Amino acid sequence: MNKKLFLLDAMALIYRAHFAFSKTPRVNSKGMNTGAALGFTNTLLEIIQKEKPTHIGVAFDMSGPTFRHEAFEAYKAQRQEQPEDITIAIPVCKQILAGFGIPILQLQGFEADDIVGTLAKQASSVGFQVFMMTSDKDYCQLVNENVFVYRPAFMGNGPEVYDIPKVLAKFGIERVDQVIDFLGLMGDSVDNIPGIPGIGEKTAQKLLAEYGSVENLIANSDKLSGKMKENVVNFAEQGLLSKRLATIFTDVPVTFDEEAFLYTGPIKDKIAPLFEELEFRTIASKLFGAVKEPAKAVATNKKSSEGQFGLFDAPSPLKTEEVFMDEEPQLIPASSPKITIETNPHDYYIVDSQDKIAGLVKCLLKQEEFCFDTETSSTDALQAELVGMSFSYYQGEAFYVPVPENRQEAQLIVDCFKPVFEDVKIGKVGQNLKYDLHVLMNYGVDVKGSLFDTMLAHYLIEPDMRHGMDVLAESYLGYSPVSIETLIGKKGVNQGNMRQVEVEKIAEYAAEDADITFRLKKHFAPLIKRGNLESLLMDVEVPLIQVLADIERAGVKIDIHALADFSTSLELDIRAAEKEVYELAGEEFNVASPKQLGTILFEKMKIDPKAKKTATGQYATGEEVLSRLAFENPIVDKILEFRELQKLKSTYVDALPLLISPIDGRIHTSFNQAVAATGRLSSTNPNLQNIPIRTEKGREIRKAFIPRDNDHVILSADYSQIELRIMASFCEDETMMKAFQNGEDIHTSTAAKIFKVPIEEVNSDMRRKAKTANFGIIYGISAFGLAQRLSIPRKEASEIIDSYFTQFPAVKSYMDKVINQGRESGFVETILHRKRYLRDINSANFTQRGMAERNAINAPVQGSAADIIKVAMINIHRWMKEENLKSKMVLQVHDELVFDAHKSEVELLKTKIDDLMKNAIQLSVPMEIGIGVGNNWLEAH
Repeated sequence: MNKKLFLLDAMALIYRAHFAFSKTPRVNSKGMNTGAALGFTNTLLEIIQKEKPTHIGVAFDMSGPTFRHEAFEAYKAQRQEQPEDITIAIPVCKQILAGFGIPILQLQGFEADDIVGTLAKQASSVGFQVFMMTSDKDYCQLVNENVFVYRPAFMGNGPEVYDIPKVLAKFGIERVDQVIDFLGLMGDSVDNIPGIPGIGEKTAQKLLAEYGSVENLIANSDKLSGKMKENVVNFAEQGLLSKRLATIFTDVPVTFDEEAFLYTGPIKDKIAPLFEELEFRTIASKLFGAVKEPAKAVATNKKSSEGQFGLFDAPSPLKTEEVFMDEEPQLIPASSPKITIETNPHDYYIVDSQDKIAGLVKCLLKQEEFCFDTETSSTDALQAELVGMSFSYYQGEAFYVPVPENRQEAQLIVDCFKPVFEDVKIGKVGQNLKYDLHVLMNYGVDVKGSLFDTMLAHYLIEPDMRHGMDVLAESYLGYSPVSIETLIGKKGVNQGNMRQVEVEKIAEYAAEDADITFRLKKHFAPLIKRGNLESLLMDVEVPLIQVLADIERAGVKIDIHALADFSTSLELDIRAAEKEVYELAGEEFNVASPKQLGTILFEKMKIDPKAKKTATGQYATGEEVLSRLAFENPIVDKILEFRELQKLKSTYVDALPLLISPIDGRIHTSFNQAVAATGRLSSTNPNLQNIPIRTEKGREIRKAFIPRDNDHVILSADYSQIELRIMASFCEDETMMKAFQNGEDIHTSTAAKIFKVPIEEVNSDMRRKAKTANFGIIYGISAFGLAQRLSIPRKEASEIIDSYFTQFPAVKSYMDKVINQGRESGFVETILHRKRYLRDINSANFTQRGMAERNAINAPVQGSAADIIKVAMINIHRWMKEENLKSKMVLQVHDELVFDAHKSEVELLKTKIDDLMKNAIQLSVPMEIGIGVGNNWLEAH
């Protein structure tokens, strides 16, 4: 047997996982951030499943000093305090390892790399292939014929294995043992190892090529000259100390026990309850399979002694209410045993005859509210056909109505329920109701009456959590619903269709959906009330459902011929830009390859001597990196141009025609209400929120968005500087408010203030800097961030920010106030009380706390902008319906609304839309709306 030992550096992997999830934290139902533990577990499983180690161990650092601290007191002294989420994750990761039967390696006074180095040395001497899994470059000094560094996969790139040739190539050295000399000369800012001043990567490589080691360099310092000689002589001891600090100690008093490291698989009794507690359900399912058997077939109802209607007229008592409803709704602990369809008493009925349908309709018409759900043939709501409908109005009781595939027969059944759906006096409850509304509209049904969407309710209650029904049922009801995968298989090309499933099985699944959703409504209603969210839900988010459904249904027409011409033009531009890059580089290479690009820019052309590398060892060549270097060499601008052109062509110009609906020849995007925590809408299939606007070529795409016919034009209505106006209203800065009230150009006015010149002397560069500062302040921008955006020294950026706050003191006061409010309450609010929770606002970790503080400043402003445009959309939609206009609202893109306007209604629309947008929500500064009309979106905008 090939003996294969994996030794993992736990802390490197936990930190990596923590920061990978830092922008999108995984918070379970108990409020615990499980991102670090989840990332660590995924990495562990990937290794076990793909690399199949025969033996495995995981090393941890321990708190307290090591022998390196004794040698150099400042060792790692500059490191920030460990984030709380990592402190919480460490013992959890150790529990996970115990559940997998994997030994935990730690020893007081030594670091994880010393333990790994010692065990790697011992194991390789008895015939093991050893893979040290870490992203720490220091481990490369341990590589030999049987010991390798295994760098985990990251950002879409696969794992990398460093053998001897790869180590030598990475460091530019001749022998592996020179890694420690290399680190000793350069130092290491991460560990606060000082090195010798003035020696960077290239210099270290050159010196080692000539002198071989730190010791030999110092011994031959007389052969050096100038500042280099001075530094080597003066900092000789520091260089030797740095080498010792960088050396991994391989004689730690630990022993490699082959049997103890043997991997035999997870211990289900240990790991399954832990995964349940953490809510790692997907991982548990992959390891142990489904947690329950497929649902049993539902029993059809029997006729009562009072006739067929007895089923509906005499519903069973609320036998499960005491199980699911508490006086004080709260989250169910993840570790609690889950109720399932098999363990919970219920009455689910198949309604499959005209008499039964008539009986159900009669009973539904008597209800104050009921919950409904649709089962369909497709996830594309506009093309989906009904497979069935389910209804619930008592807990523990639900009804499933099968709908035949034959369209005429299906329509007859749906028509029976039309009076129920269109009764304005009856409330309707559902999960993701926009989809169900679309499906029913396919059959000519216009759902009316008050709506309660459990997905949107939970989005307002806990915007950072997931909002799927299964998650909500487990978190709030302690109930684990039947998985759709038990009916149609796992997602992918082989997944089946609900049409293929037996009616009895669909009935159990569908009826449960309606029943559970109805119970969730009972849980969420008091939470919404307690959070002061009733108006936001019932007056904004719920009415917006129908608005968005109508926008999606209307669709927008695309000029495919214009896009085809633009695609051809872009291809010529791409080839021309590519040719210019070749000429500037002096050779041909794959411009789209980050690896080849990095080699050209930073090794051949030496554009940035301090160029950073990614975790995979490649040079970082992202847009942010290249934008900073745009002034260093003209090739950088050409590369950015090449990338922009390629992205425009592939993401939009060539992709949009493929998304045109065969039904009406238009594009129908899908708007998502419950995604962005700020309250902003997002869109998918396609994502029209990201249609480019900043560049001339990007704006060209808007030319392809055209009116539906010759009787219509495109009308665009856009809020002008809405977020700045909201900030002015919130902070009540007199200077800023006066500028808006007097109709001044806010950026020119700001420039005059911060540069202390009369308005007439403000030049374009001043206005540009003021504009960047204006919008940057809203996002809590730092001097470093402003310096990067403006390509100016950090000192100048700091002076601009200081001057800004001097001239607009109320802005700074507001920012400090809202951060303090966030610290006290744990959240901030928008103008309509939409909450943004700030779980890291009191963190001891500077990075995490800083991100939370920026969110505290930005969320009320950006979220209020979202509130305002949503209210405007609802009011405009209502007015257009009341007036029975021929025009349609067809797009919402951030602060802009786009209309397919009938030519006879343009002047009316311009006047009324301007009024309704300006007065959606009253601020202490006036709103300004830009309205344009044209034969395409670009002309109108």
